[in-house]
Amino acid sequence: MTTRDSDGTPPAASSRRRLGPLVCGRRSKWIVLVFWLVLLVVAFPLSAKLTGAQDNDTASWLPGSAESTKVFEVQQDAFQTGEELPAIIVYERPDGITAADQQKAAADARAFAGVEHVSGDVVGPVPSEDGQALEVIVPVDPGDGGWFALGESVDEMNDIIGGGPDGLNAYVAGPAGVSADFADAFEGIDGTLLYAAMGVVIVILLFSYRSPVLWIIPVFSAFTALTAAQAVVYLLAEYAGVTVNGQTAGILLVLVFGASTDYALLLIARYREELRRHEDRHEAMAFALHRAGPAIVASSATVAVGMLCLMAAEMNSTRGMGPVLAIGVLIGVTAMLSLLPALLVVTGRWVFWPLKPKFGSVEPTERGFWSRIGRTIAHRPRTVWIGTSLALGAMALGLLSLNTGVIQNKDAFIDTPASITGEDALARHFPAGTGSPVIVIANAPESDAVRQAFADTNGISDVTEPTPVDNGLVYMEGTLQAAPDSPAAQDTVEAVRDSVHAVPDADAQVGGNTAINLDAQNAASRDSAVIMPLVLVAVFIILMLLLRAFVAPLILIATVVLSFAAALGLSSLIFEHVLGFAGVDTGFPLFVFVFLVALGIDYNIFLMTRVHEEAKQHGTRRGALIGLAATGGVITSAGLVLAGTFAVLATLPVVAFAEIGIAVALGVLLDTLIVRSVLVTALNLDIGRFIWWPSALSQRHEPPAAVVAEEPGEVPEVPRPVR
Repeated sequence: MTTRDSDGTPPAASSRRRLGPLVCGRRSKWIVLVFWLVLLVVAFPLSAKLTGAQDNDTASWLPGSAESTKVFEVQQDAFQTGEELPAIIVYERPDGITAADQQKAAADARAFAGVEHVSGDVVGPVPSEDGQALEVIVPVDPGDGGWFALGESVDEMNDIIGGGPDGLNAYVAGPAGVSADFADAFEGIDGTLLYAAMGVVIVILLFSYRSPVLWIIPVFSAFTALTAAQAVVYLLAEYAGVTVNGQTAGILLVLVFGASTDYALLLIARYREELRRHEDRHEAMAFALHRAGPAIVASSATVAVGMLCLMAAEMNSTRGMGPVLAIGVLIGVTAMLSLLPALLVVTGRWVFWPLKPKFGSVEPTERGFWSRIGRTIAHRPRTVWIGTSLALGAMALGLLSLNTGVIQNKDAFIDTPASITGEDALARHFPAGTGSPVIVIANAPESDAVRQAFADTNGISDVTEPTPVDNGLVYMEGTLQAAPDSPAAQDTVEAVRDSVHAVPDADAQVGGNTAINLDAQNAASRDSAVIMPLVLVAVFIILMLLLRAFVAPLILIATVVLSFAAALGLSSLIFEHVLGFAGVDTGFPLFVFVFLVALGIDYNIFLMTRVHEEAKQHGTRRGALIGLAATGGVITSAGLVLAGTFAVLATLPVVAFAEIGIAVALGVLLDTLIVRSVLVTALNLDIGRFIWWPSALSQRHEPPAAVVAEEPGEVPEVPRPVR
């Protein structure tokens, strides 16, 4: 027996205890704590600058090798337009535009020229053929301000158009108007997500720990990790050329906070176990780090490697996300294996009040809920895993109704902002493609042939005369007859490409907003085909190294893929029949896949490393029950935390974020409550020691002791591992 926490230096401990002195020793814990507090003070002001360092320019999102990207670059170089987007102000009076309306629109047009960031001549007012509407086109270049500068300009325009004649409706629409509404949706995203995530985590931790104090330590540690991660990412974005946009910054916050809290839960659970076996808290933490550390490191490595696989993407926005998220996860796990242990040993047992783990007391998980679940599964494991697999497969059938592809602007918001109302008004009175032309560049000598091919394409009207630009190229625009964000418009772009590419020696290339969306969709499809297998291979290798087996990693990968398919299928049904969403973006399956495979495998790692540990002493079947009983509660809490933090993405008024948050949250819950607890446990029990093939553990025969009670109501004691 060691001396009590409050007494002097305890006697020498075993060699395994020596694995933790760097972070939880009697003196080193204070050094670690001071280091992280100093780092927090330094990192906090840097993390606040991350929003300003974001690159939300068009080029930061586009696939680098796409045709539309090349056109965009030529357009910028030739006309020095930067990120110019047109704002289209539409004035509508259903019973006919009056002279006063025309005077109002003309006066507004003159005022628009003085709005900040307006970068060219204001066109209009132009009357509609039906006489019920007017439009004014205002070119806006936000410059370095990005989306938020567009919002400022659109706000000024809204101030100008306000207060018109009675009965005249006016809206700021077009690409600039829609982009400004997206900017409003993302404004304050970091604060919204952080407070929502913290609220969810605090509630779950209060329920899990039933302590009014303990939750503060993991939340503070996760907040410190997030602050440090944001500061490092800011420095990389500012000085190392790493691309960070609004989407990446939002997911970074959710991922780091959620994953860090998960790692904290696992370590705290093992620490609480060891406090019942070791009287000295420093020794208990050393053992907890020794036992839980490998699983936590392997889990974070899996997530980081999964994120790094995104660097194989063609989409710039997806490729830039990879290193940013990997850095965040690695900083998070570093904090959870250093700052968190230091805080826990500094505070001592009292922090668990009122359920303080007493030295020598019985581990409650030995006769808890998950122990009973395990014994129930053990009676008919094959029936359980086959039935569970069929149920998950039935959920996956929802994939048949998953609508991926073009999401129109009107379907991209949870609500209906003014720009979308304006888009509808434009579509009623003007050619649908007004303000978002198809752009063609080609070699000057072939300009007439290219223009003719362009103009003859079905779906195109009003092709402009070729304008010479640099390097012997010409530039021309054509108006789409279909709405620029519709599938019909993308079909027209493909037809234009077929037509102008057929002109000999023209080297024609097609761009514009619709072409950009089409190229992004094609790149997202390619990225899914490349990255999904890459993630599976990387995760499989990590699992083989961790478990020193081939069969177990193969089975775990299969269960997570099945869980992903079920989550996606169930999400599809919810999106369509409950929430009324029009569909999902082409890149949606890839993001959900990477997050669910990388994060979902975490829970299997937590479970299987414990099963592997116990199987060495008790055999695989008995080890499976001990592992489930010991890890069931903490993994359930961890799953609820991660699902909750991703679910807060649904608080944003943007459909794409809500869909990712809902799908990942559903997938994590499936992994936590069904795949890990039921399916994997049943497979462990049915396959037995052969699950560890070809390692030496697969050659050991199962102990003769019974795995389950003879009677369903009997509760056999789960043996405590020998220390």
